[in-house]
Order: sequence, then C-alpha cells, then structure tokens
Amino acid sequence: MALSPNSTEIKIRKAVVSDIQQVYRLLKGYGDKGMLLARPLSELYDHLRDFSILVDEKEREPIVGVCALGICWDGLAEIRSLAVVESHQGKGYGAWLVRTCLREAADLGIGTVFALTYVERFFLSLGFRKVEKSVLPHKIWGDCLRCSKYPDCDETAVLVDLSARVTTEE
Repeated sequence: MALSPNSTEIKIRKAVVSDIQQVYRLLKGYGDKGMLLARPLSELYDHLRDFSILVDEKEREPIVGVCALGICWDGLAEIRSLAVVESHQGKGYGAWLVRTCLREAADLGIGTVFALTYVERFFLSLGFRKVEKSVLPHKIWGDCLRCSKYPDCDETAVLVDLSARVTTEE
C-alpha cells in the first residue's frame, strides 16, 4: 500500500471484491460518455486482481480512481480502465496509478506495456511512445474483436519498453 506524497488519506491499493460495484459505476460513467471502453460487471470480477484502486478516505464513495494491468502475452501487458473522478483530476493521481501498474509489470518480468487511449499526450508524458495498432496483434485480435467500435477504433496505441526505462518515481 503506497501513500501519496500529497495526503495520508489518499492511497493506492489492490482491489478487493467489495470494490467492484463502485469501480463498475466509475468506469460506466466514463464509458457512457465515450471516453473509455466500459467493462461488463462479470469481466470486472473475472479480472479483479488486475485492478489498482485510488482511495480517498474523506469521500462518501472512497474509490476515486482505478487502473488495471492486464497481461496479454509473454512479456506484454496492457494498461486499461484508467479513470479518475473529475474532482480528483489534475492532481497527478492518474500518473500515480499508471506508474503503480508499470512497477507491477516490471516486478512480474513484463518488458512491454501498451495502452489504447484517447489521451495520447498523458501517456507520452509518462514515457510511452505512439505506435501503430498493427504492432499489437494479440490485443487487436483478442479484446478488440469484441469491441463495439471494431474495426473503426479511434483510440491511439501507445507503448513503453520497461527494459529501456529507469524509473525513480514512487
């Protein structure tokens, strides 16, 4: 459990079963706005262990952010379902969630992490680089085939090579 440099009341932890309903509502809200791919409730339960949760104990609904690291293939993982409630945006919490997932990927021996995003600039600021979706065949032919936007995806693919990266952030 890591503590934010900004507050001892805000922390990131791994998700537990009792978090899933609130995570579902958070992701569905952004999914309804077309800002991310909402996930069915059953999929959130199936992938519970993928999720890191940003918790603000001062809030009535304390889960104020979420990010998942999905393992796709040998040495390849995806950052997915990144969302921070509007009242907590602009404070570095999204970056903190992504860095947490990148550290987890490195700890698991995963050398390459990608994301499909509408916020390319955010990921570029974290060391990702823009790539063609065609370099992600396992992703394109796996999850993407089930997506309502396939084959007309308007997200940008970004990728980071963890083996070439030296991270000093918490």
